[in-house]
Amino acid sequence: DKANVLASSRLWRKVVEEVAADFPDVRFEHRLVDAAAMMLIREPASFDVIVTENLFGDILSDEASVLAGSLGMLPSASIGTRRTAHGLHGLYEPIHGSAPDIAGKNLANPLATILSVAMMYRYTFADVATADRIENAVKKVIAQGYRTGDIWTEGTQKVSCSEMGDAVLKAL
Repeated sequence: DKANVLASSRLWRKVVEEVAADFPDVRFEHRLVDAAAMMLIREPASFDVIVTENLFGDILSDEASVLAGSLGMLPSASIGTRRTAHGLHGLYEPIHGSAPDIAGKNLANPLATILSVAMMYRYTFADVATADRIENAVKKVIAQGYRTGDIWTEGTQKVSCSEMGDAVLKAL
């Protein structure tokens, strides 16, 4: 949050503290968003989960994508408290936008979208086995050296969006 300058962030802190009281086994700490951004780069492993409002979450997730190599690599979820028959309601999507500049060109990296589906299986459908299978298929394809243009480096195999999707499907 940015509670040192924004009234809305002070309200955010108050609500977070009230909700946190319901989960005494979960350790949490407040952090100003600018300090969090710095720590995300310096010590990314110090974070488990970041809970923030949309604007700061959007900025921090874009920043975190650099650690993974690209916006095309990170799934995301907005998970609610309402339960389905199996798990929690959620909205699952890659952190990137629709990328209209490359629409229809077969250039996008589909991995964040595929990994968002894995998260959906894990948290909404409570199907950990399927989520693990999807995630392992993505790991296998990466280990085999397949790369879309956003993460391509010399010595790896540059593939299109559809070729990457086909490779994950084959690995699955």
